[in-house]
Amino acid sequence: MVSEAWQVDVVWLSLAFLSGLAVKKINLPPLIGFMLTGFILKGSGITQGHISEVLDAISDLGVMLLLFTIGLKVKVKNLIKKEIWLSASAHMLITVVFFSIFIFLLSILGLPAFAGISPLSAAMMGFALSFSSTVFVVKVLEEKGELNSFHGKIAIGILVMQDIFAVIFISISAGKWPGIWVLALPLILYVLKKILYRILDATGHGELLTIFGFFATFTAGAVSFSFVGLKADLGALVIGMLLVGHPKADELYDRMMGFKDFFLIAFFVNIGLSGSITPHAFLIALLLLPFIFAKAGLFIWLLSRFDIRPRTGFLTAASMSNYSEFALIVGVIAVKSGLLTGEWLVALAILMSLSFLVSSPINRYAHDLFDRYKPFFMQMNSKQAVCQDDEPIHLGNSEYVVVSMGTLGVPAYDYLEKKYPGKVLGLDYNHDKVEMQQKAGRNAVWCDTTDLQFWQNADFYNVKMMLFAMSDFESNVNSIKELNRSRKKNFLLGVIYHYPEEKQRLEKLGVDFTYSYKERVGKDFAEEFLMESDLIIADKVG
Repeated sequence: MVSEAWQVDVVWLSLAFLSGLAVKKINLPPLIGFMLTGFILKGSGITQGHISEVLDAISDLGVMLLLFTIGLKVKVKNLIKKEIWLSASAHMLITVVFFSIFIFLLSILGLPAFAGISPLSAAMMGFALSFSSTVFVVKVLEEKGELNSFHGKIAIGILVMQDIFAVIFISISAGKWPGIWVLALPLILYVLKKILYRILDATGHGELLTIFGFFATFTAGAVSFSFVGLKADLGALVIGMLLVGHPKADELYDRMMGFKDFFLIAFFVNIGLSGSITPHAFLIALLLLPFIFAKAGLFIWLLSRFDIRPRTGFLTAASMSNYSEFALIVGVIAVKSGLLTGEWLVALAILMSLSFLVSSPINRYAHDLFDRYKPFFMQMNSKQAVCQDDEPIHLGNSEYVVVSMGTLGVPAYDYLEKKYPGKVLGLDYNHDKVEMQQKAGRNAVWCDTTDLQFWQNADFYNVKMMLFAMSDFESNVNSIKELNRSRKKNFLLGVIYHYPEEKQRLEKLGVDFTYSYKERVGKDFAEEFLMESDLIIADKVG
């Protein structure tokens, strides 16, 4: 039995890897290949027993780890912004009403695939289809290096609000109300935060930090919320949010990302295992698929009402243009209640898979798409007022510009500022990071360098040199592409890279200087030590 179990694991893991590699070769996210793996396994008939149990368990763990890592990047103050909670609420209300009416009308018209749909069934499906996939959106933003961007944070905030709505729905539909202990939840969370902070302080930076991530996710988060009658997934999210202010939060986030990615493979494989494809199920999916564009358009329009630029709204909407795994949960509830047939559950799985397939290239080329159709999207501006995501036009007397004020950019900024006082400017698309650097006395401003409009409008006459220090390579590439498109490159350009093949891409883009972070850090360490060693020896001799 042990041999059979691990051999089955070898089958689905190998197939998932090969499928993911194959779709990556055609410029699609590997997660599409993982879903194809599920469909292949379902068709092969080897999904019973061990493999289904393993995938279900790993999938649940993956979703909890995903929500925990999201929590490590979400601050409560961001959720209470009107562009987050009001946009999420309004979008859900409008889409629920629209989908409910549309699905019920198709039933009245006599379409075989929609036969027997009651108003209540239509309303449940409308609610299910109003959600966007948290798993997919986070993966897309991570792959583009935009998780901490302004539009990335808006998308995550809206997704968190949707998760809250989902928890409320599941609790009501299951007839399972929180226990009396839920009244003590604020006190429990307060105590948990104090305890977890002290434990995190004592973990160091080794394997204990990794184990702490699992402990915080599953024990402190999932178990504590289950104890008071709330959804375990929500507990993982909230515990992550409690830890967001700890100095080790970023390090913990980096540690858990690799584990989260592995566990989520099972999540996407499970989508393909949801059921066998039938003509009616496929027809339902095809009829509902185009409405992901309507969902995206509604997001753009709503966000523009809150002084958000059309470009930010478009990039947010692009990531949200899909259907959620939550639709499957609603589908299961509806099937168990007798409101829908099992065929609808298969249809929802197909619909979600197709929405990921369509949304993936849209997100990959989102920046190019906006630039191409910019005049159309600019018409969606509700006002000519100053927007909260407006970018700087005048760069003052800055001659040296550092893009990304992170662990690489800040030391570069400080070195240049010491050598050329008052001539250095830092740019970053993370508002919190910019605010922190400004408080530290650095000349930093908010800006999205992947925005063509910034390069076209900003004054670069005094700039002599610009350093791109973003740790995400694709963000550097996207920024340089927009810079080249603006035809305003009249300064030297230096970019950090990690792998040899990346250097070749940068050279084709006309970069003047490339710096291999991994190759050069040891050399720089030795060089700096040799320089300092002369001073040390001189001090000892003196």
